[in-house]
Amino acid sequence: MRLGNGAMLLLSAVASVAAVAVAGCAGFWSPLTSTTSAGCTTSCTTATGGDFYILNAASGSPQIAGEQIISGKLTAISGSPWSVPAAPYSMAIAPSGNFLYVSTAAGVYVYAISGGALGTSTQLTTDASALAIAVDPSGNWLIEAEQATTNGGITLAAVPINSTTGKNNGTEATTTATIANAAVQEGKIAISPDDKYIFVALGTGGTIIAPFASTTAAGSNPFSTTAYTVPVLNAGGSALSVAVDPSTTPRLFYIGESLGNSAATSGGLRAIQYSSIGSTLLNATGSPLASGGLAPNAILPVGTSYVYVGNGAGTTTAGTINTFSIVTSNSTYTITSGASVASGIQPFSLAEDGTGTFVLAANSLGTPYFSSYTFDGTTAGQLDEQIFTSTGSSPIAIVALP
Repeated sequence: MRLGNGAMLLLSAVASVAAVAVAGCAGFWSPLTSTTSAGCTTSCTTATGGDFYILNAASGSPQIAGEQIISGKLTAISGSPWSVPAAPYSMAIAPSGNFLYVSTAAGVYVYAISGGALGTSTQLTTDASALAIAVDPSGNWLIEAEQATTNGGITLAAVPINSTTGKNNGTEATTTATIANAAVQEGKIAISPDDKYIFVALGTGGTIIAPFASTTAAGSNPFSTTAYTVPVLNAGGSALSVAVDPSTTPRLFYIGESLGNSAATSGGLRAIQYSSIGSTLLNATGSPLASGGLAPNAILPVGTSYVYVGNGAGTTTAGTINTFSIVTSNSTYTITSGASVASGIQPFSLAEDGTGTFVLAANSLGTPYFSSYTFDGTTAGQLDEQIFTSTGSSPIAIVALP
């Protein structure tokens, strides 16, 4: 399972860049607003959740929409929306909830968060090809996944950040690997809660798992010289999404692949034992499973018992969000399929709000662009449809304040 039959990753370091201020403004996009639970027919909520942010990739006017659900109604955060300096790729939030990061074609920008509102953006790096970004659990590193200039290449960059200011805190370190057919999927990156591994979906190139040492001092390289690849399960398939069990001692990691079910006829969800990384990978019992659609674009583990997958079914057909249950017996894990609910076309990103009340979905092709769900009070793990809205423009990511 090692890269290139055990080949070492190439390591290099590049200098950090100076910060440049870019003003935020209201722009031309209308905030998401709703006065009713438009998608709700039963079990309509009057609950209030935490703040969340939707990254809209509208050509010519990309923006971040800040939202809340208050007493069952979708409400824009004061000052929303905020402009994004260039075409966006990915979005990440610091574990502290104090900073929001957005990668764009002009580099990576950071926004301070105060009372849910975003401040003026500041350029963190000039890396213009950071297609997927994440902040590690320590809050000290911003990780970028970039498409390398060589064919089939991926570059991982670790940018040291000051957890108090959110800004660059030293020299950026990089590591590069050559993987056949690798294509970094926008926004599809995960870091394990124990801060030991970085996972990136690489399309037909499979999935890369890169060891990471978060305690490395700024100015040094936190990457190992060896990483691992997980090839796609079936020929013609593509790794579209990744996620890791949210517990501090992770049990499983997840990969969503097209043609990833056992019959290679639909999308599939793979659940693999975390402890087997670096050796022969061990599937959870029942894995792989049909994900519920053609394109498993997003995976959201919630707690220790459930995983939700956002599935696309084409460019004109509504997608679904499917529930999967996990049962643990000693060190044995079993995953099974559960119910599904409707979403918009191509649900591309999922998040759980900070209060644990709502599952939130950004649907990249719309109808609706945004959808939200609560956890059913009777059937464990089932989602109940709540607010739907078609106001927005090509959302590609959604994140919530912790």
